[in-house]
Amino acid sequence: MDNPVLWALIGLQVVMGAFDTLFHHEGTERLAWRPSQRQELRLHGVRNFFYMIIFIFIFIFICFAWTEPRGVFTMILATILVVEVLITLWDFVEEDLTRRLPATERVTHTLLALNYGAILALAAPHLIAWAQMDSAIIPTHYGWWSIFATLSAVGVGLFSARDLLAANRSDRLARPDPALLLPDLPAGQRVLITGGTGFIGTRLVAALVAGGHDVTVLTRRKDSADHLAHPIRSITDLRQIPDTAQFDSIINLAGDAVAGGLWTKAKRGRIIGSRVDVTEQIIALIDRLHLKPQSLINGSAIGWYGLRDDTMLDETAASTDCFTHHVCAAWEKAADAASDRGLRVVKLRIGLVLGVEGGMLGKLLTPFEFGLGGRMGDGRQWMSWIDLDDMVRLIGFVMAHDIDGPINATAPNPVTNADLTIALANALGRPAWLRFPGWLLRFALGDLAHETMLSGQRIIPAKAQDAGFTFWHSDLNSALRKMTGARATDIRALRRRLS
Repeated sequence: MDNPVLWALIGLQVVMGAFDTLFHHEGTERLAWRPSQRQELRLHGVRNFFYMIIFIFIFIFICFAWTEPRGVFTMILATILVVEVLITLWDFVEEDLTRRLPATERVTHTLLALNYGAILALAAPHLIAWAQMDSAIIPTHYGWWSIFATLSAVGVGLFSARDLLAANRSDRLARPDPALLLPDLPAGQRVLITGGTGFIGTRLVAALVAGGHDVTVLTRRKDSADHLAHPIRSITDLRQIPDTAQFDSIINLAGDAVAGGLWTKAKRGRIIGSRVDVTEQIIALIDRLHLKPQSLINGSAIGWYGLRDDTMLDETAASTDCFTHHVCAAWEKAADAASDRGLRVVKLRIGLVLGVEGGMLGKLLTPFEFGLGGRMGDGRQWMSWIDLDDMVRLIGFVMAHDIDGPINATAPNPVTNADLTIALANALGRPAWLRFPGWLLRFALGDLAHETMLSGQRIIPAKAQDAGFTFWHSDLNSALRKMTGARATDIRALRRRLS
């Protein structure tokens, strides 16, 4: 096996496999936190396990790196390779059936398959020759390549264990039946949703469809609505809606991501413009509809209040000047035009919506799970949060009840960043020892870090509670344990270790 081309191809295979795992599986696709991918995770885990089968055969990479298996041992190794190829083919089919693969992942898989074929073609003559020899395991090594292969084997072994554990956890990540989320909503509601393919919108659409309501979703691209619950009607322009269409409510959640990049002048313009433009298009739609909707449920955010330190804020509180306030104020002002048309207008001042499916928590899970979590700045900034299902339930609640004006969409018990860091680390059973200095975050991200990471608002949902809304999740610790599928025994053991 002293073939530099073969070892170069093995090295390339390791690099491409690491890229696929870290960038796609752990990064963009977040497979470990998608219950729908439990079978794919099991396949990944079993396939990686075949790279490690107990010492001499524990690791295929180590077998090539430190030994030459001969005779019957070669046949065992060849069998393992064949099984691994079959599992990989099964995995490719499973991925195509259960999720929409990004183009980069498809290209990577193709290159991995071609490269692996070349590796097997070059290795085949050696395996055939070894198989014809007397059965034995001959020690050998190939310098740095042996060390590289050993480290690679350890890596795939660790990710094998991670994938199998994540697959086992998947059953505990499943959310309640979406049909349970909107019990107060009258039957047969006709609803138009903008931003329906986003984090909140996806779950809201599922709840409305499960409740038997008629749903129309505005999306930039038709195919982006493929992952939504069906049946729905998807459109790419509000002008596609005829004047005779009828809606009971319009829910406006569309807008460019606030935390989707540095706040350059162009980015600030997109953040505000994307919200105001869609809202103005909704007003134009309302003007031409023969029968007006009853309500406009319009998105906003707790950033409306500005940066307020420890002050407890309900819907009567004033605001301070900052960019997030300007965004929310412009959005709410555009929505107020619907009240002049006779609609009941609700302005949802949304906090940090938590769920493993996306949002802020979705971005934190992987680094925290790998022990890279930590507080931002001094950790004393307030983070007013709400569980994803409570967010959807609150939207249904304001649709069904005579509520208008601003309403805080946050849980009753806001926490500091330090509290959230500890709660998430406990839920995952990981340490959170890192500290991200405020000056460094401000230097790297500017006002984005100052307003959204290092400052906050201490919000109380007074209006929702006064109206009789009951939160399913008001305690962050129990909410995060539920979201992350933590076992009660795991939490007790962790507390014993920390005490």
